[in-house]
Amino acid sequence: MKSPVSDLAPSDGEEGSDRTPLLQRAPRAETAPVCCSARYNLAFLSFFGFFVLYSLRVNLSVALVDMVDSNTTAKDNRTSYECAEHSAPIKVLHNQTGKKYRWDAETQGWILGSFFYGYIITQIPGGYVASRSGGKLLLGFGIFATAIFTLFTPLAADFGVGALVALRALEGLGEGVTYPAMHAMWSSWAPPLERSKLLSISYAGAQLGTVVSLPLSGVICYYMNWTYVFYFFGIVGIIWFILWICLVSDTPETHKTITPYEKEYILSSLKNQLSSQKSVPWIPMLKSLPLWAIVVAHFSYNWTFYTLLTLLPTYMKEVLRFNIQENGFLSAVPYLGCWLCMILSGQAADNLRARWNFSTLWVRRVFSVIGMIGPAIFLVAAGFIGCDYSLAVAFLTISTTLGGFCSSGFSINHLDIAPSYAGILLGITNTFATIPGMIGPIIARSLTPEKTFKKGEEQRSQGHRQ
Repeated sequence: MKSPVSDLAPSDGEEGSDRTPLLQRAPRAETAPVCCSARYNLAFLSFFGFFVLYSLRVNLSVALVDMVDSNTTAKDNRTSYECAEHSAPIKVLHNQTGKKYRWDAETQGWILGSFFYGYIITQIPGGYVASRSGGKLLLGFGIFATAIFTLFTPLAADFGVGALVALRALEGLGEGVTYPAMHAMWSSWAPPLERSKLLSISYAGAQLGTVVSLPLSGVICYYMNWTYVFYFFGIVGIIWFILWICLVSDTPETHKTITPYEKEYILSSLKNQLSSQKSVPWIPMLKSLPLWAIVVAHFSYNWTFYTLLTLLPTYMKEVLRFNIQENGFLSAVPYLGCWLCMILSGQAADNLRARWNFSTLWVRRVFSVIGMIGPAIFLVAAGFIGCDYSLAVAFLTISTTLGGFCSSGFSINHLDIAPSYAGILLGITNTFATIPGMIGPIIARSLTPEKTFKKGEEQRSQGHRQ
């Protein structure tokens, strides 16, 4: 792949059509040990950062099921009992002390989508600031602000829908800078032949955060009440922020405990990768076909990802009719598979490049194809299985798991085509990829059985009048 900036050396030594195997050009510096290394410490700390990030993002999806008065959404839903009640009786009674709100399906869609209205605003500015000033403080304070806002969620819900929507949009503003900031940091920290490994470890935290927060939110809702969901994860976010500020540095040069050998390994491997140009080449970026290819892939992948992320707990409750406790656990199963796939695919991608001399372009394309087509097939199939609970969970799990291949495909391709501006490039692609999160829940909510039933009733009544 050719860099969109003319004065940048092609990333990973890529030339022309990228048909030459990656490692047949110049001798590489000997790899620094992995154990206790500063770069892998950064990967694990950022892993927990994205763990917290997604815990703060998705906890509302489960809590909302318990926040809403079930009669509000079920009273006009003539098809909600198509699937039989099958949840096993639980001896411990469901705690009912949490306040209930009479929000219809459309209102719930706006609440779930409001996060992304803030999230889309700070993508490109976040990438720009991180590329100029470093990503450590930007990412840290982005998650810290989100954690603080999360603590105020119960209060905002009491003030009304408008206050809750505004608060979620503010949380989105805080989280919007995180991925561009992390990409900007990895442009200074990740040796080219370790990018897939390091970034897959880092971003896999998002999937594990979903895996843990969904069932844990369900348990908290069941045995305590939904308000404690936001208090718990808000406090966890503050604890992570303290560790991040104390232990992380923007670059290897400023890290206090990195060994001279590892520092030299990272800097020498990136020596011909980064640009000395201070100004941002906006026009060449926007004219770059590889960048727009990433935009299309990112948008398409996120349409499925965000729809499931925000609406899977509701599907489990209103269609498959699992109770709140089972709901959280079963909603998390698909993301456990995705987390494992991200880790393993990152290792596989770098091994294919380093040991088997596959080109970076080939690896990115193949992993992206698997991560896009595989999920689509199983997600469509899930729509035709009716009330087969086991098959529904299995198909959704396979779909989400295969999506993990994209973490070593288009997701990190920004670092391949222009590592110096990777944070800005991710900000651009993630801006477009946020649109599905904004409109997906609203569209999906508008297609619920109760909406379909009401529309049919209106059409029939109009026909009788005519």
